[in-house]
Amino acid sequence: MLKPTPFHERTSALCVSHAWRRWAGYLAASSYELSHEREYHAIRSSAALLDISPLYKYRLSGKDAARLLDRVVTRDVQRVPIGQVLYTPWCDAAGKVLDDGTVARLDEQLFRMTSADPNLRWLQDNALGLDVSVQDISESLGALALQGPASRAILQSMSDTDLGKLRYFRMTQASLRGIPVTVSRTGYTGDLGYEIWVGTPKAIALWDALIEAGTPYGITPAGMLALDIARIEAGLMLMDVDYVPARKALIESQTSSPFELDLAWTV
Repeated sequence: MLKPTPFHERTSALCVSHAWRRWAGYLAASSYELSHEREYHAIRSSAALLDISPLYKYRLSGKDAARLLDRVVTRDVQRVPIGQVLYTPWCDAAGKVLDDGTVARLDEQLFRMTSADPNLRWLQDNALGLDVSVQDISESLGALALQGPASRAILQSMSDTDLGKLRYFRMTQASLRGIPVTVSRTGYTGDLGYEIWVGTPKAIALWDALIEAGTPYGITPAGMLALDIARIEAGLMLMDVDYVPARKALIESQTSSPFELDLAWTV
């Protein structure tokens, strides 16, 4: 049985199309309206609100947290300052891509990793002998993507934090209408946008606050079809569509190195 996300109470009421899809064991709206066109245009002309909670999320803490990440991902995590987010693939022992996602440095010895596929056991196996704790926080942390040219104005109207100074692939702690969140200037659309991370008890309150603040700016809940179009336009890859992860490959020729996926810049 598919699980509801922390925002399902709101998204289910809005999904008049009843077009749902499976995403990592969760229900995700393909489109809220009968056509995805208005949702897509919101990404490009105003602001779209997307529920991205089904992403797998892991909390890595301890003095060897950065060492573990350097063991498994292709980026140089030791050099990353607090408050920066990295996009990175990770590979098997043969250098073939297993998955891709983001790594955020929350503190000196604290990181959050997101992925498309489950990676908890793989991370724990690679942590053998290291002083690091790896926790699956997927169900305790909700996530929304606010994407589009009006996204900054909407968030700024809700917070005293100067989000105009938040650089690309950086993150900050903030309060949106009194709700504690983490805001990262990241997204999957190629447009101005942010991802907002919130504890699940505050998820519905955050959704309502964003809709209220964003209504004058034309905020529109958007589903996966609109996101698919935007990420293709931006040239962003999707696992199982643009590449076969090594652990799912049936033959060697299906596997890819970061260099074959035009990700040499991440190595």
